[in-house]
Amino acid sequence: MSVEPLLRVVPAAPAAPAAPVPAATLRTWALAAAGTFTWGGPPEGDGWEAGHLRACLDAVAAADGDWKSSLPAYLGRPAAEDVPLLALARDLGLSLAEILAVALTAAVEEDLATGRLIAWLQAPLAGSRPTLGLLAACLEPLSRTGSLIEPLVNGPAMRSGLLTLPAEGGPLPERTVSVPLHLGFALRGRDAVLPGTAIGLGWMPEIPLPPSLLGQAERHAAGLAAGSGRSLILRTGMPAEGRSAATAIAAALGRRPLFIETDKLLGFGPWCLLRGLLPVFCVDSGPGERRVLPALPGYDGPVLALSGPDGAIEITGTSPLTWSLPVPPPAERRELWRRALGEGDGLGDLDGLAGVLARHHRHGSGRIATLGRLALHRSRLAGHDRPTRADVAAAAWSGDGTGLEALAQPLTDPIPDEALVLPEALRQELRLLLLRCQGRDGLVDHLGISAQARYRPGVRGLLIGPSGTGKTLAASWLATRLGIPLYRVDLASVTSKYIGETEKNLAQLLARAEQSEVILLFDEADSLFGKRTDIKDSNDRFANAQTNYLLQRLESWDGIALLTSNSRSRFDPAFMRRLDAILDFPLPGPEERRLLWSSHLGESHRLPPSEISKLAALVDLGGGHIRNVVLAAAVLAQSEARPIASADILLGLQAEYRKLGRQVPLELKRPRLE
Repeated sequence: MSVEPLLRVVPAAPAAPAAPVPAATLRTWALAAAGTFTWGGPPEGDGWEAGHLRACLDAVAAADGDWKSSLPAYLGRPAAEDVPLLALARDLGLSLAEILAVALTAAVEEDLATGRLIAWLQAPLAGSRPTLGLLAACLEPLSRTGSLIEPLVNGPAMRSGLLTLPAEGGPLPERTVSVPLHLGFALRGRDAVLPGTAIGLGWMPEIPLPPSLLGQAERHAAGLAAGSGRSLILRTGMPAEGRSAATAIAAALGRRPLFIETDKLLGFGPWCLLRGLLPVFCVDSGPGERRVLPALPGYDGPVLALSGPDGAIEITGTSPLTWSLPVPPPAERRELWRRALGEGDGLGDLDGLAGVLARHHRHGSGRIATLGRLALHRSRLAGHDRPTRADVAAAAWSGDGTGLEALAQPLTDPIPDEALVLPEALRQELRLLLLRCQGRDGLVDHLGISAQARYRPGVRGLLIGPSGTGKTLAASWLATRLGIPLYRVDLASVTSKYIGETEKNLAQLLARAEQSEVILLFDEADSLFGKRTDIKDSNDRFANAQTNYLLQRLESWDGIALLTSNSRSRFDPAFMRRLDAILDFPLPGPEERRLLWSSHLGESHRLPPSEISKLAALVDLGGGHIRNVVLAAAVLAQSEARPIASADILLGLQAEYRKLGRQVPLELKRPRLE
């Protein structure tokens, strides 16, 4: 079938250096087809363009001078540069016409001479990229159905994104065709950088994974390769650790991971096939959210998704499996600590420190690697020959990479035993809570099956008592004894007036805290964990949904959470069952108040023991209020450069009682404290 040429030959361009004799490649066959179409035979003219096209035809012509009849033999033994395209053509089911269209279109993106030839052939239309009309007309001899415009537009090359058309333009035959940049590089065996993607870990450090996780990664890879599941969701609160696990799965599959954080996925299917990539979607999903990941046209291999612990993720056309990355057992944590703290770097024997850290801290692989790096840096700054436990504790307090500071306030002051003034019974309960936190990992290993069922190593404690009775101080003491950071949840940053945002913020907070092993302190927790109410309007329904989420999430949480409140009656009964300990903080009695006055006053005062005893007997205030009184008295004494006197204490008491709306006991006014 003859086709009226859409384009006309223009006068020859100024003389150009003679091009080298073209090699027999798919690009050469495509140029030979273009030249033959334009003239209906060998190109004529004295310009370098006509000469180059004649050379292309001579390089690929069969005995009868026909480029088409020589093509099948070449496809049996192609040049090395065409092997990736032909392998991709088999995977995508490309026709011969599509193969040559891709070869010519891709050549324009890297070869200036090919672009000039296309522009010369297409004149007076401007542009170096081939039009759809030119490709269809040049390759028509390969068609059995006439015009190739419709087969090219609807064929697998366009559907997969290997060839693209502009979204809008002029008439269809005049619209230009292109190969996306990253696919052009891939056809030549090279990688490209696209916004929102990364091949391999890139700038992220590789997280050493323990044998148990590597074994699970290999088993998941075997399942994906066998077709027992085409998709897998990796759930973790530490993105770096999740990326390392995805890299291990990709390596077991003989691929490289392609981490995707963009929704612009044009040509990603052919890209994965050409470069041996395993697509890994990085998803940020909150509680109650449902994310559907798109399919990659042309790609039917395994797919991974990397996400936090919340939200539902679906992958088009598949039923994904889920792998929640576990915290390694103590023996593996010990080896990870030894490696992270510099084993083999001449830093000495770290077995003892690694063993202590492995026993007392439930850190994941990613967190151990991060803390080890920071502890090494701190020890070198301090001039130590090897890192110490203090270096590790300081590294944990630095908050590097956790993101907790955006949602919670770190309470960094260490609290010694002497600063905690409590009744002996309460002190004993606090010690039991400390032991529960220290032994939560492996607590049920030797217990019965009922105790092991549904056990989670998280610890949840409720501290109840009036303001100023030492609840926050006790939480800080517990964190000091455990050697892990304490963060007070900032309710203003967590709560939101928008539906679902509070739950999402809490999910991020809990996931980051769980991975970092910190204590979360929820002050005035009844504002978040209050009783569910009868549903009278939409506000009640959403408030109850928020409470339901918190109850369920806190029960499955692996970390340590402490909550404070003035009254247990404000909490939902279902929440009380989920608590591991409830500690009542009463107002201090006379003996505790005497210790509190002495502990706060220290040595810089002129109050005799009898007056301190009198204050303890008459002033029925908690430790927080006593602290305020002493600080106010210290201001007065400091302004006159003298120790604290009785009159200073009385003035501080008057100010504190006024804040409470109460009167100072008459016995303290008359007779006056001297």
